[in-house]
Amino acid sequence: MKAALISGASRGIGEATARLLHARGYGVGLLARNGARLEALARELPGALPIVGDVRRREDWERAVGSMEKAFGGLFALINNAGIGIMKPVAELSEEEVREVLEVNLMGPFLGLKAALPLLLRSQGVVVNVGSLAGKNAFKGGAAYNASKFGLLGLMGAAMLELREMGVRVVNVLPGSVDTGFAGSPVGEGWKLAPEDVARAILFALEMPERALLSEMELRPTRPAKG
Repeated sequence: MKAALISGASRGIGEATARLLHARGYGVGLLARNGARLEALARELPGALPIVGDVRRREDWERAVGSMEKAFGGLFALINNAGIGIMKPVAELSEEEVREVLEVNLMGPFLGLKAALPLLLRSQGVVVNVGSLAGKNAFKGGAAYNASKFGLLGLMGAAMLELREMGVRVVNVLPGSVDTGFAGSPVGEGWKLAPEDVARAILFALEMPERALLSEMELRPTRPAKG
């Protein structure tokens, strides 16, 4: 059984990915801070492993990876999905807010990769990073979020070039607007991507032949909102 560790698994894209991978026979590790939600999701997904942890903490990542090895015998996929957004003009952003966004969205994936890499090398596995089109396109009010996602592409772009030589594939999935209520955005806007759309892109990346590296995918709504 291939096993996947998913951060930010308690809702949104992470939850949708966990459900899809579980249905496809993957062993699934659910990493997030909301223990109650993780336990509820794990009850719906028999065999899934709930792991309460904070992606900003190296020790939480190490514990999560160790739990995956104990439960599933190894790790095939790391899915760096956890993320936050604090949307404010630069003049209104505090130092603490910028640090928080960078720590979750940029340092979190770095720490996850560092912790998981020994097992990924052993399995010749895959790292999927849920980035954003905001990692290529700056927008007003998005300074902290843009910085974190631009940085993620740089970090994982270099990792991709290095790790493919060692048999580990690194993939960046860049969705546009997703209907999750992220950063306080409205829920139920039908023009947006569904979390399940992003989950399918992640699965596609995982199931590419080993000889093929799909290093980056951009995913957009077909009919964006007008105005």
